[in-house]
Amino acid sequence: PEQVAEYDRVGTEANAAIVAFPKPTVAVARTWCVGGGVATALGCDLRICSADTRFAVPAARLGLGYRYSGIKALVDVVGPANAREIFFTARKYSAEEALSMGLVNRILPVEGFDAAAEAYLSDIAGNAPLTMNAAKLAIRAVTQDPDQRDIDAINAAVQACFDSEDYLEGRAAFAEKRAPVFRGR
Repeated sequence: PEQVAEYDRVGTEANAAIVAFPKPTVAVARTWCVGGGVATALGCDLRICSADTRFAVPAARLGLGYRYSGIKALVDVVGPANAREIFFTARKYSAEEALSMGLVNRILPVEGFDAAAEAYLSDIAGNAPLTMNAAKLAIRAVTQDPDQRDIDAINAAVQACFDSEDYLEGRAAFAEKRAPVFRGR
């Protein structure tokens, strides 16, 4: 019982840190993503994988239970029907199946995976940080209970975008037909 309690505590803290991280988080899966790996990936904002990746949550084959927070995270991403199938069958899913149910956002080729993943991540990293922060706050709020939503914080983050040097840079870059260089201020 002590080991289970410690595992739960550490896992809960780690997942909460991923979810609360102010910048976009991306889970990158190659070959296998199973059980706790799926749980960790669900805490990230985006999930990408190689075409040969397989996903599984074998809890029903192991006799272990998942706490409400873990089930909710899965349901929030794939919906209740897919969550039921994932838990009730405990089967392995291909990358294509994971994409069709929304478990992953993008499948990248096996050959050249590292370069494709780096390009995907670079595209995200090149976007306006203040805009991504405002969007992340708003998207998180959509999935929260209404009494937990901090609309004032979202509105402040949106206003910070409009008041920023990045907004001026984005407009100038668009007008000049060049890539913007954002600084997060």
